[in-house]
Amino acid sequence: MEEFKISKDKIWLEDESGNVVAFVDFPEFEEGKVEVTHTIVDPSLQGKGLAGKLTKVMAQKLIDEGRKAELTCSYAVQWFDKNRDYEAALLEPEKEYEKAKEQMAPACGLPKHR
Repeated sequence: MEEFKISKDKIWLEDESGNVVAFVDFPEFEEGKVEVTHTIVDPSLQGKGLAGKLTKVMAQKLIDEGRKAELTCSYAVQWFDKNRDYEAALLEPEKEYEKAKEQMAPACGLPKHR
């Protein structure tokens, strides 16, 4: 089981040397509202489900804290579309599901709130 580090706006995994090898960023742009900007996993660890685990931990954290997310990270858009039981973490669920239907580019979009 991974031991994720958690702060107010980031969840990450470090290797044994303390280097960040996977993370999800979700800076707050307004009280109670965050923007999920990036989900990154080191190429050596891709394909092991880490991005999904990070996103799930983030979604539950947001729900527990009563915060809501807007998504500019294409991975997060696709994850929430496939895991709709976490939609309580989304600011506008239907808008985010529409993004998934539009097949956003494979890379994260530009942050909107910086």
